[in-house]
Amino acid sequence: MPIEETTVTLPKSEIPRTWYNVLPDLPEPLEPYLTPAGSPVKPEDLSAIFPASLIEQELSPRRHFDIPEAVVEALSRWRPTPLVRAAALEAALGVKSKIFYKNESVSPSGSHKSNTAIAQAYYNKEAGIRRLATETGAGQWGTALAIAGRAFRLEVRVYMVRVSLEQKPYRKTIMNLMGAEVLSSPSQLTAAGRKALAEDPDTLGTLGLAISEAVEDAASRPDTNYSLGSVLNHVVLHQTVIGQELKRQLKALGLSPDYLVACHGGGSNFGGMAAPFVPELKDGARITLIAAEPDSCPTLTRGKFTHDYGDAAALTPLLPMYTLGKDFQPPAIHAGGLRYHGASPIVSALVKSGMVTPQAVGGSDLFRFASLFARTEYVIPAPESAHALAAACLKALELERAGTPGVIVFVLSGHGLLDLSAYEDFINTY
Repeated sequence: MPIEETTVTLPKSEIPRTWYNVLPDLPEPLEPYLTPAGSPVKPEDLSAIFPASLIEQELSPRRHFDIPEAVVEALSRWRPTPLVRAAALEAALGVKSKIFYKNESVSPSGSHKSNTAIAQAYYNKEAGIRRLATETGAGQWGTALAIAGRAFRLEVRVYMVRVSLEQKPYRKTIMNLMGAEVLSSPSQLTAAGRKALAEDPDTLGTLGLAISEAVEDAASRPDTNYSLGSVLNHVVLHQTVIGQELKRQLKALGLSPDYLVACHGGGSNFGGMAAPFVPELKDGARITLIAAEPDSCPTLTRGKFTHDYGDAAALTPLLPMYTLGKDFQPPAIHAGGLRYHGASPIVSALVKSGMVTPQAVGGSDLFRFASLFARTEYVIPAPESAHALAAACLKALELERAGTPGVIVFVLSGHGLLDLSAYEDFINTY
C-alpha cells in the first residue's frame, strides 16, 4: 500500500511580519538579569556589545515587534519552511499517531539559526557596526552568522568549541568560504582562552568558554559587537517565526497538536516553536510542550534554577535560568549545539511554571531513531535535532501502548550532512 505523505507549504505572503514577544504572556514576570553587584541590569549595561535595537527587544514588554522589510526579504529566500507528515516513519514504528516535522534545515545554513543571524546582522549594520564576534558549538550558528555577515557586509570572527571543530571540520570550511574567520576555542587571543589553556592544555572547550572569548573580543573594540545564537530573549523573539508558521500550517490541516517537541540546548529553537502557543495554553489548550535535551548535559531535567553567568569567565550578566553551573564540563557528544550549561530565561520560566516538560534523551535512542528517520524519510537529521525526533518517537510508541494516538509535531532544526562521523560511529558500534 502506498504511503500518503502530506507537506504543507505556505505562500511567501504568509511569512510572519512581526515577531511575537512572549514576555508579557509568561505565567509570572521574568526575573531581572543582574549585574555582578546584584542590581538589575539596565540598557546601558549592555550597550558595549549590543546595538540599541536589540537591547530594546531584549528588555521590552512589548508583545510584538515589526520585522524590518530587509529582514523579511532575506528570510523569504527559504521561508516559510515546510511542515511534513512523516508517514513512512509512522509506518515503520507501527503507530497510529500522526507525526509531523517542521523542517528548518532548508535554510542557507541548514538550520534554524539563520532566522536570528539575519536579524542580528541587519540591526548591527544599521547601528554602524563593522564587525561581529561570536561563538559556535557544532557550527550551525557560526555558519548562519557567516552567511548573514556576507549578506550585510560585516566581518565575522567565530570562536568554535575545540572538540566540535575537530569533529566537524567542514563547518569551518563553510564559514571560511563565506568570509568568516574561525578560531578554535579556547584560543590564545583572549585572556579567558589563555587562562583555560594554562589550566588544561588538552581541554575540549565549552560553549560557555567560547562565549567568554567572543564577549571579550567584542568589548575590546569599538567597531565590534557580540552576536549570540541562543539563550537571550531577543534571539528567542526572532525564532518565533517558527511557531507562528506552524500554527498556520496546522490550522490549514484542521489539526490541533497534542505534543510539540523541539531539542533544547540554549533554548532558541525550542522557545521559537513554543512561545507562540503560550497564549493558547493560558486559555486552556491541552498541548504538551516537550524540550528534549541530552542526558549527558541535562540542564532542564537536573539543573538548578538560579541566577548564573551565561559564560565561563563571568563576563555576562547573571541570568535567571536552569543551570548546571558555569564551570560544568560536558562530555564530547556529537550534538555540540546542546553542550551548554544554562538555558534561556524564557524557557526556564516556562519549565518552572509547569508549562514545559523537559525530557533527557540518551545516545542509543538518539541514533536508533535518527537512523530510522533517515531510512524512512530520506532526511538525515543533525544530532541536535535527533533529540527532538527521538522524544517524538518515544511519545508515539507510548501512546500506541496506551491506545491513545495523538498529533505529534517536532522541529527538525538542522540537517546532519556534516555530522556523518556521528552516524559512522553508530553504525560501527551497533
